[in-house]
Amino acid sequence: MIGPGTPDGPPPAPVRVLVVDDHRMFAASLAQALQSEPDLVVVGQGTSIAEARDLMASTAPDVVLLDHRLPDGDGVAAIVGLHAVQPSARIVVLTATTSDRVLVAAMEAGAAGFIAKTQQLDDLMEGVRAAAQGESVVNARLLTRLLPRLRRQGGGSGATLTEREREILDLLARGLSNADIAQRLTISVHTVRNHVANLSAKLGAHSKLEVLSIAVRDGLVDGS
Repeated sequence: MIGPGTPDGPPPAPVRVLVVDDHRMFAASLAQALQSEPDLVVVGQGTSIAEARDLMASTAPDVVLLDHRLPDGDGVAAIVGLHAVQPSARIVVLTATTSDRVLVAAMEAGAAGFIAKTQQLDDLMEGVRAAAQGESVVNARLLTRLLPRLRRQGGGSGATLTEREREILDLLARGLSNADIAQRLTISVHTVRNHVANLSAKLGAHSKLEVLSIAVRDGLVDGS
C-alpha cells in the first residue's frame, strides 16, 4: 500500500494495471475494485489481443491481467508477442481452468503467473502486487505439480550460472518467495532480486516462472 512518504523521498508510484477480458461486466467490476486501491491504477481495459497490443504500447502497464480465451485468439499463445511490445510488463493470466496444459503453456510463454477468476478480489489484488514486485503468482503446491510437466531438452541456452545463482534457482523451484530465499540464505531481499534479474537476463526470461521453465528445459534444475 502507498504510505505517507518518508524523509528519503515521495511514496512509490502506483502499480499500473491493464485489464484484458472480453467479459465486459467482469472486466468492469475487476477494474473498479483495482482502482479503489490507492497503490493500484487501471490504465486501460481491452477485450482482445489486438487491443491488448495497442494498449500496452500506449499505456506502458506494469502488470497485465490477460484472459486466456479472447475473441481473436488464445491469450496464452499471445504472450510472447505482447512481451515484444513491452518486455518489462508482468503478464498474469486470468483463467477459469485448472488445466495443466494451459498453465504449463503460460509458464513457457513467460507469464508471471495465473489467477483463477473465482478467486477472492483481495487475493487477486495481492497477486497483482506480487507480480509488480517480480514474484511468481502461483502457490508452491501448484508449482510443484507443474514443473515435471515442463519440456526437457537439455543443452539449450548455454548459460553459465554462478554457484549462488544455482542455489537460488533450486529454491525458486521449491516455490520460495524472494523474502523466503533471503531469509534462508541470510542475504537481503534486494540481493535476491538482483540474482533473479541476472538469471532472467542470462536465460532470456520475462518472469521467474519463465526462468524456471527455461532452467528445466535446459537441465539447469531438476523439475521432477
